Amino acid sequence: MASRVMAIAAHPGDCLFTMGAQVALAIHQGGAGVFVSLTLGEKGSPRNIPVREYGEMQRAASRKAARMLGADFELLTWPDAEIPLKDEVSLAVCDLIRGHKPDTVITHWSGSWHKDHQNCHIIVRDALFYAGLATMARQDPPHNAGRVYYAENWEDDSNFQPDTYLDISPVYEKWLQACDVYPMWRGQTGFFRYHDYYSSLAVMRGCLSNFRQAVALMSDPTQRTRRLQEFR
Repeated sequence: MASRVMAIAAHPGDCLFTMGAQVALAIHQGGAGVFVSLTLGEKGSPRNIPVREYGEMQRAASRKAARMLGADFELLTWPDAEIPLKDEVSLAVCDLIRGHKPDTVITHWSGSWHKDHQNCHIIVRDALFYAGLATMARQDPPHNAGRVYYAENWEDDSNFQPDTYLDISPVYEKWLQACDVYPMWRGQTGFFRYHDYYSSLAVMRGCLSNFRQAVALMSDPTQRTRRLQEFR
């Protein structure tokens, strides 16, 4: 059965750069994918582009990238750099999980120096709990996502321990093209060299996993235990 993958991140760039290939692969294999960003990432330009203007640039880039990959993109508008740790946010994400019914959720690992990423990790954890809680009445019925993975992100590197490698060779070029619609991807906004880092990282992870290109994921510690009645 083809998978339905939901990528949930603090900012649109995190969705595409660290989780986009995984979503693209699910779609390539006949499944479905949706990106969820808690903010527009509107404060992410160091070159004095006005916040409102940069937010609209991010919105336009996200919609275009999603179309290129055949995915949906849900853009929430909590303030960039100020994502609140509130049930209001977790319930908004819960409703998206119930609405889209993903089999797999990918999000930020908690070992981050970035406040928004740390908060997103906790928000998603709570949202998954609420989404599966049968006694919590929302617009859509409960839904339990099958698997949770954490994406490899240069800002979330503390104690990140990959245990899953995903072959993204069939969608590698398409994923890079989708990322390229963001002004920050090639350093146009004067910040981190995202293209060089993530394109090279995919090649390096491919070397370690014997694929041409790959992404490394960390499975949720609570989902690593296998319960067997016999060896198989």
